[in-house]
Amino acid sequence: MTQTGNRLAQKLKEAKKSNRKLFCAYVTLGFPKLSVTEELIPALEKVGVDILELGFPFSDPLADGPTIQFASADAIKKGVQLKDAFRLVRRLRKKGLKIPVLFFSYLNPIMHYGVSRTVRQLRQSGFDGLIVPDLPPEEGAMWEPWFRSADLSLIYLIAPTTQENRIRKIAKHSNGFVYYVSLRGVTGMRSSLPSDLLKKLATVKRLARMPVLVGFGVSNEKHARAISKAADGIIVGSAIVEKLRTNRKAVGSAVAFASRLAAAIKKG
Repeated sequence: MTQTGNRLAQKLKEAKKSNRKLFCAYVTLGFPKLSVTEELIPALEKVGVDILELGFPFSDPLADGPTIQFASADAIKKGVQLKDAFRLVRRLRKKGLKIPVLFFSYLNPIMHYGVSRTVRQLRQSGFDGLIVPDLPPEEGAMWEPWFRSADLSLIYLIAPTTQENRIRKIAKHSNGFVYYVSLRGVTGMRSSLPSDLLKKLATVKRLARMPVLVGFGVSNEKHARAISKAADGIIVGSAIVEKLRTNRKAVGSAVAFASRLAAAIKKG
């Protein structure tokens, strides 16, 4: 699945041309409240975030660790719905948001809302793609024509345990880049990275033959610098969401942290 003509494709093209590594930031929709999400996203863009991953809260987030589980439960308690994601991104686009925005959601909410309806709303709202962590390419293949026609990227995940022939298959179906999960288990902050990460990442890049962004467990500037030497980009989620959870000045703290990460990634 190679067609990409949206903001994400342009961002990836520019990064490759300038040999620059990308910084993708994840935030949970509606945590700690919708107004904070709306304030945070453009602020992240200003300090160097290249791609925004907007996570939709789900009651059973199997791939997520305690920080994002907490954020999801809190947002659900406050009544966050899919329409809030569409409305928020539409407003931000009208205000001038330029960076690509990817919708991160488990399969259940999308199926409940309707796949074709979700695709249509994502496109009309100003999203650039979708990441569904519990969607394998065997099931996602039937969606891919819909996403192509809507000019949206459908991005799949590769795990440390994924076999080589399956890495090739996942990359063939993924549009734009592949999301490499850096560790076994759930998302969350870690004190150290897996010792074999760079070796495994080199294998994934060789087999995928497309940009590879690395997420799960990236917690600080040291991690970002280390991974950016080999990956095409870094995805940071739990560490940003944690700043929102533990600081009274939530937006300022998260943005300052993101700014430091952006600088570390650029230095490599």
